[in-house]
Amino acid sequence: MRVTVNGEARDFVSGISVAGLIEVLDLDPRRLGIERNRQIVPKSAYRQTVLGDNDRIEIVHFVGGG
Repeated sequence: MRVTVNGEARDFVSGISVAGLIEVLDLDPRRLGIERNRQIVPKSAYRQTVLGDNDRIEIVHFVGGG
């Protein structure tokens, strides 16, 4: 299955969830904002949100500081 992540087309196994994507990419879910096909995915829905072929994912990393 092909998914575009931050503008880069990548292949993943079918049925992967947003939570699975975060694990595969080795990211810290506490500091992320994720958009799927221009819709924000709430953190509470990461495990239930299954990606589909040709989905477009944008991942934003929050950085603290002042």
